[in-house]
Amino acid sequence: MSISSETERCGAQAPAAGRKGSGGIARPAGRRAGKTAAGNEPFAICHYTPEVLREALRKMLLIRRFEEGAEDSYMRGLIHGTMHLSIGQEASAVGACLELTDQDKITSTHRGHGHCIAKGADVGRMFAEFFGKESGYCRGRGGSMHIADVDKGNLGANGIVGGGIPIAVGAALSAKRLKTGTVVTSFFGDGAVNEGAFHESLNMAAIWKLPVIFICENNHYGMSTSVERSTAVRQVSDRAAAYSMPGVTVDGNDLSAVAEACHAAIERARAGEGPSLIESVTYRWRGHSKSDRNRYRSKDEIEAWIARDPIRRFAGLLSEHGILSEEGFARMEEEVAEEITAAIAFAKESPDPDPAALTRDVYTTQTEGAG
Repeated sequence: MSISSETERCGAQAPAAGRKGSGGIARPAGRRAGKTAAGNEPFAICHYTPEVLREALRKMLLIRRFEEGAEDSYMRGLIHGTMHLSIGQEASAVGACLELTDQDKITSTHRGHGHCIAKGADVGRMFAEFFGKESGYCRGRGGSMHIADVDKGNLGANGIVGGGIPIAVGAALSAKRLKTGTVVTSFFGDGAVNEGAFHESLNMAAIWKLPVIFICENNHYGMSTSVERSTAVRQVSDRAAAYSMPGVTVDGNDLSAVAEACHAAIERARAGEGPSLIESVTYRWRGHSKSDRNRYRSKDEIEAWIARDPIRRFAGLLSEHGILSEEGFARMEEEVAEEITAAIAFAKESPDPDPAALTRDVYTTQTEGAG
């Protein structure tokens, strides 16, 4: 991942001296989070090359079109069960994964399609998994909520609320003990922050100074219960103070703001300084799942968040800085649409699993000399 020279893209002025925010992460004095001191430009514009920024937008589009394609396939009866869509949350996933390598790990959630794609998953294999095909990431056994891609560092989505958080802590402990220099990012929703696993994991990670970044994607609702009704603190990031780690709340629909917060947390983790908690405030345009009738929120509320579309917002930022033209964005949309069409065709044509191999991947095979 290429990082541009800040002096080249945003002038020679050095970043301003930092001050501690309420949660402990240093925020540059005299400016809003997401902006640089040099020319008050967004962090992403100054910190990443145009190629990286265009690829980030392409991944956001790919996530959106993938989930729209999955939703359409579900309505056509090609996908059984249910699914949890993250349409509207694309900037959070892509911004958080922007500086992660294939060696860095993530744990995900039931609403994890965006995390998979942001970490480099192949959408053809993802659709195949949705369709229950042998060529899927989990050979058709996992479906929407349980995709894992170990080669890309994705340790898997999890249908248990907060279930991925302690797994991330274990992976971070392994990284520290083995001195790999890698970091682990754990995604979870606002519904997970009142689970015991959340508090136990943050406490243990802080005690051992583990290289883990906890990212709460606060989309305002745990199923149908609003965060205001379920959580005592005003901001989830306020809970970082109890575990002596930095905590910050960012606009999860602003890729630059998410990337800036994650950059600081990743640098801290790689330096051996321990974990961070980031609250990424965003919104899911669809219901909790396909069975959700959306009776707990108003049409006006949904439309107000749709007007804050993170994709259009980031595309506008790139256009404003001469990084991507309207024609370039239109071509990108066409290319992504073609990729999704090809991915669905691949999934449809893929073979079904053999019923005789039902238990094939339940137990591991003992190697010679083991035990």
